[in-house]
Amino acid sequence: MALPPASFAEQLPVAAPFNLEATVRLLQRRPANRIDRWEDDRYRRAFQTGEGLRLLAVRDLGTVDAPDPRLEILGGPVSGETASVLMATARWMLGLDAQPAPTAWLADIDPRLEPVTAALLGFRPPCFPSLFETCARVIPYQQLSLDAGTAIVGRLVERFGDGLAIEDQSWLAFPQPEVIADAPLDALRETGLSRTKATAMQALARQALSGELDAAQFAHLSTPDALAALRALPGIGPWSAGLIMLRGLRRLDVFPPGDVGAARNLAALLGVSDGLTPAEANAYADHFGDRQGYLYFLALGSQLLARGIPLGW
Repeated sequence: MALPPASFAEQLPVAAPFNLEATVRLLQRRPANRIDRWEDDRYRRAFQTGEGLRLLAVRDLGTVDAPDPRLEILGGPVSGETASVLMATARWMLGLDAQPAPTAWLADIDPRLEPVTAALLGFRPPCFPSLFETCARVIPYQQLSLDAGTAIVGRLVERFGDGLAIEDQSWLAFPQPEVIADAPLDALRETGLSRTKATAMQALARQALSGELDAAQFAHLSTPDALAALRALPGIGPWSAGLIMLRGLRRLDVFPPGDVGAARNLAALLGVSDGLTPAEANAYADHFGDRQGYLYFLALGSQLLARGIPLGW
């Protein structure tokens, strides 16, 4: 459906190959994602800015081998500063300054990976825009399926996220830390969060507001130290810490430990009929050294393909 003209438009240079749809699908995890939406061959998402809610839209006018992604900002005028922040956010989330995933190298190590690496050629490991949002979008999934976790996050956004209406479409932004910090605990639990998860999320929101929860604090930490620092956060165990490393910090030398879903997806990808235990999945991932985190995204991409979800080809 057509939207009104953008108030800001700019090219987003990126090295080839680049697969925008595959990157967004991996960011979404499920098409039912209420925040990160892929519609009309565009990635769209609402962001809270100092000038109010704005809708960011990214589309690729080129191809995977000759990409030409463009960014548009809709919903009202924006200052140069706000436009720069949103451009930087888009570049970070979509990995435009990261190297293309080493799909050929991965398939060389294990040819069973070749079909999904071909389908995902040009993807970048996506990241959430802030460490608080990363934590808040990992905690609901603890010990739950992707579908169940996605449903909880959707209810969280519907209840506590600000909304933006453009023409006859509505867009929801992820809740701000201050909103989560001040929310009644029972209201958070009504979204499907357990008391433990809701309490942890509020503690993390308060840390974000105080400046204690910032991705920059992890930039110079070794992987073991970064994992230890994450595990010291409220509600964050080994599995959550590993996932935050991938989805919040783009640290690809980690495969989330104890991830039952990732182990199941990896077994299906490799054609292991008896399945893999999480420990076996981690042992397999160790063969890929400091690039083992890519296996998490390959396994997720393989599951999406099995569900009939296109990945850009």
